[in-house]
Amino acid sequence: MDVRVSTRDVRQFDGDAVAVGVFSDDTEPQGPAAALDEAMAGVIAGLIAAGEITGAADEVTLLHTLGKIEPERVVVVGLGARARFTPDRVRRVAAIACRTLRKAGARRVGLALAGAEFGVNLAQVARAATEGALMGLYEFTKYKSSKNGNGADGERDGGARRRQIESITILGRGREPALREAVERGQIMAEATNFARDLGNEPPNVLTPTELAERARRMAQEVGLECEIFGPDRMRALGMGALLGVAQGSAQEPRFIILRHRGGPANEPGPAFVGKGITFDTGGISIKPAEGMQAMKMDMCGAAAVIGAMRAIARLKPAINVTGIVPTTENMPDGNAYRPGDILRALNGKTIEIVNTDAEGRLILADALSYAVQQGMAPLVDAATLTGAIVVALGKVRAGLFSNDDLLQRTVLSASEIAGEKFWPMPMDAEYDALIKSDVADMKQTGGRAGGAIAAAKVLSNFAGETAWAHLDIAGVNDRDKKDAEGDSGATGFGVRTFAEIATLLAERNGAR
Repeated sequence: MDVRVSTRDVRQFDGDAVAVGVFSDDTEPQGPAAALDEAMAGVIAGLIAAGEITGAADEVTLLHTLGKIEPERVVVVGLGARARFTPDRVRRVAAIACRTLRKAGARRVGLALAGAEFGVNLAQVARAATEGALMGLYEFTKYKSSKNGNGADGERDGGARRRQIESITILGRGREPALREAVERGQIMAEATNFARDLGNEPPNVLTPTELAERARRMAQEVGLECEIFGPDRMRALGMGALLGVAQGSAQEPRFIILRHRGGPANEPGPAFVGKGITFDTGGISIKPAEGMQAMKMDMCGAAAVIGAMRAIARLKPAINVTGIVPTTENMPDGNAYRPGDILRALNGKTIEIVNTDAEGRLILADALSYAVQQGMAPLVDAATLTGAIVVALGKVRAGLFSNDDLLQRTVLSASEIAGEKFWPMPMDAEYDALIKSDVADMKQTGGRAGGAIAAAKVLSNFAGETAWAHLDIAGVNDRDKKDAEGDSGATGFGVRTFAEIATLLAERNGAR
């Protein structure tokens, strides 16, 4: 997608459509909307006065300009209350505006969603608008084919040629270099997020552990990351008994993916980002109900988040070494599958009593975290679609954040606020250790229904040890159940931008020492 910046007046935009915003507590247009209203003989002000444009959050009004200005269409999008206007609101509004204009057939779109008089940081708005637009326009159509024989490229819908937006221009009156830098960063973040969404949306017969590793390798070559991939023989030599235990029920071989960004001193291992990569989860011997099992192709969205984040990090080039680690396998129930009652030994030597084979994610992460600790990497942050319990606790709005380190927890929360991805800190009191106490091994793999997400985090904490560590349980936010005004259903790419911002904040902290 061609994304541009222009500091010219919105009335001089030479595309075929432009979007502006209106607040719900304004009685007349402000900023870019006021400029367009003047050029269009007061039509926006008239609609506000008549109550047809209220500025309510997500309200969309499509206007035809009838030759009064060069763009043929103007979309007026409700920004909600002025006091609640944030970059996150801009992301959503930009997505809604672009999806509306694509449906209307626009090709060259301008976004003028804020002005200096709005009292906001225009660079932040420009970045958020870029992210929202590109993520809102995302589609996963590679497996769709039309009855007219036009292939699987999504070019046609119902036999009629589907128009696509070709360029987006972020319109703002601020300092052009700052706006360009913000838009470039927004584009990098959005493209990395959409890359992760592609991985999450792939069918499991295509995206096997081997294919996930191959796509990570190709991406690394494209952006200049180092890539190393372990197969089962190397895993056995290292002692990755937890990962291999989960993998033994599948005909597909497991893989252990390592991606490295070299931005700091060679002798500093730097942080590690770890992602759960279960490319399909049947539940194993403790098999899941059939209803909804097709969604278990997305049990690798933590892995997708890490791989997507490493793509962004490679392009952003923070002055720090960052390693992305992805253990990946299927969890299947054949005659070789691991069983409830088994005891597995992880890379760090600790043993785990298996209670439920559908709690496999914490097992493969155990070996990945142990590997990172052995390599001296710190801090550690993992992301996983780990528990249904976190969905019960937080729904589809926030991800759970667990940590053994206050400074790291604050860093994750700061990064997530910049990224526009919501987390909620969860407890890790010592009393919860009893949930995973085993009579026959160092720990049980699960502690039952009560405190299920906390018990899972407690298991993982045994493999981070004394290293600063944070666990992101993204099971409620990794996918969108149905299409809405902001985006299509399917994988969201949640976590990509937070990981990239964590790397940026850690690099800045190192530079300040």
